[in-house]
Amino acid sequence: MSAKRAERLVNLVIALLGTRQYVTAARIRATVPGYEPDDGTARADEAFKRMFERDKAELREMGVPLETGRTSVFDTEDGYRIARADYELPEITLTGEEAAAVGLALRLWESAQLAGAAQSALVKLRAAGVDVDPGRTLPVQPRLDSDEPAFEPCYAAARDRRVLTFGYRRPDEDTPARRRVQPWGVVAWHGRWYLVGLDLDRQAPRVFRLSRVVGTPKATGPENAFEPPPDVDLAGIVARQSGGGGEEHLVVVRARPGTAVGLRRWATPLGAGPDGDDRLQLRTTDTGRLADQLAALGPDVLVESPQSVRDAVVERLRRLAAMGARS
Repeated sequence: MSAKRAERLVNLVIALLGTRQYVTAARIRATVPGYEPDDGTARADEAFKRMFERDKAELREMGVPLETGRTSVFDTEDGYRIARADYELPEITLTGEEAAAVGLALRLWESAQLAGAAQSALVKLRAAGVDVDPGRTLPVQPRLDSDEPAFEPCYAAARDRRVLTFGYRRPDEDTPARRRVQPWGVVAWHGRWYLVGLDLDRQAPRVFRLSRVVGTPKATGPENAFEPPPDVDLAGIVARQSGGGGEEHLVVVRARPGTAVGLRRWATPLGAGPDGDDRLQLRTTDTGRLADQLAALGPDVLVESPQSVRDAVVERLRRLAAMGARS
């Protein structure tokens, strides 16, 4: 299934879950992103009908309880909705590792353009007079991580297979260099986000840390302009190319249960400590940046080792306390 079709199906599911009423095909066409727009031609109408019939069949094959019916006796055509009671899962209990994986997936969801398009469909349904129950909608407002503004355009370009152009500043360079890349994907590694792709000027695979991207990356050219190598291992490429970027340090921290979800995404669990807190092992080549992250978590985490990282966190907390006392 293509990325565009998958996105359209998710948009359709969210729109139909957010209303008690049956929504006609015409309203779905006008409100759900991804369908052939109505330009008054028979060709466009036929294209929409084929696309919508395929989508309905696909959802039903996946087990989505798509209902057909009419909201009132005055309706002149059938509409569609999803039986939420039949669609919802029972209560799910996750382990710590599973919860961390779900948290990472949620961060990706909230960062992607997918969320904004789906929310837009609900807004359009309201404007068209469809009764959308605010208590039944899904929390899909888009949100970007403030320290990674390049995430969304890089993710979108990799998804659409479009060439990406951006400025990139290495630590040893005073000014950013222009890069042209065929983006293969975006991957998290040791608490950072990286873009992996083919550098067109150097004709070689390269890894770019998103925090070093300057300005807003720009996608150019048509979609599906290239294909990544089959079975490409993005994490493996990042691991190999970032391995020489500095000495790796092992840091052990204790975290209160249920806290520090972001930290757990890339930590190795070491079991429970004597006080009941969770012991986590972190690998990093940038202890200063890690100290910043740990200090931001406040009393939820405590550094066990090494002493240098513990001292760095304490120093940052003291500095913050002093700033608070002066204000």
